Amino acid sequence: MHTATMRAVRLHAFGEPEQLVYEEVARPEPGPGEVLVRVCAAGVNPPDWYARRGFRNIPAELRPNWTPPLILGSDISGVVVALGPDVTGWRPGDEVFGLVNFPGRGSAYAEYVVSPAAHLASRPAALGHVEAAAVPMAGLTAYQYLFTHLRGRVGGTVLVNGAAGGVGHFAVQLARAAGARRVVAVASGRHEEFLRGLGVDRFVDYTRTPAEEAVRDVDLLIDTVGGPHAHRLLPVMRRGGRIAPVFLGDYHRTRAAELGITLTEGWQVRSSGPDLAGLAALVDAGKVRVGIDSVFPLRDAAAAHLRAERGHLQGKIVLSAEDRGFADHR
Repeated sequence: MHTATMRAVRLHAFGEPEQLVYEEVARPEPGPGEVLVRVCAAGVNPPDWYARRGFRNIPAELRPNWTPPLILGSDISGVVVALGPDVTGWRPGDEVFGLVNFPGRGSAYAEYVVSPAAHLASRPAALGHVEAAAVPMAGLTAYQYLFTHLRGRVGGTVLVNGAAGGVGHFAVQLARAAGARRVVAVASGRHEEFLRGLGVDRFVDYTRTPAEEAVRDVDLLIDTVGGPHAHRLLPVMRRGGRIAPVFLGDYHRTRAAELGITLTEGWQVRSSGPDLAGLAALVDAGKVRVGIDSVFPLRDAAAAHLRAERGHLQGKIVLSAEDRGFADHR
């Protein structure tokens, strides 16, 4: 019997972007509780290039045990084409978006992907597929922290470090929706107009003035940068404040505790259709806009990874489906 195929980008060995190969592979079939989605666009996220490198930036004891060949990616927007057994709530033809199987393997860099039905939500009416594919991982990272962990009770001053990137540009908007009275964005000067357009109250160009010298009395720091020098931001915090690290960072825990600062460590974004539906409602209400840094055809996933690794992104990088122009994604 003929096996249905599709085009996909597969990683054949851990390493540089050239290890990503656009080729023909078997098309997956949905199992119980799953749906098959024709992918119109797929988002590119930091875990994708971490996986491509073999998770070398993660402590060995925490690294996922993944073996090539494999298909990367978790963020999708597309159209339901088939249902597995026991699936209710979706029909072929429904337009959906989702964070597929995260923190497991999502296999989104492909023309078709199988997703648990519970990981999907209806595509926001305000967004085309390219914009919708930019939302799930980055948007849910900010949404789940602010609305699930903190229950939408933020208040005070929120500082977002690395505010122009994927998580950062959602965080500055969602912080306001969660009740922040003042939002401070830290990024390079080239992103000031973009971030002021998203409604931040104050912009700090870290290339001119370090945030730790310019800002004080922050109630909540959402740090999308992290790293070995993350502790430099302790002076911006008020006693009783909270730090939410998006990536691993050295915050000098003992010193932070002496200053009365709470570190919210160990939380991680997870796939959730209901949370994504809540985020979609905010998008459709005009409270959240989506920033797109660049769009690449699926076959050019390697070029998309090169762009990502150059850094200084303004919003998200998205892979577009083959054989369809960008105007057709809406």
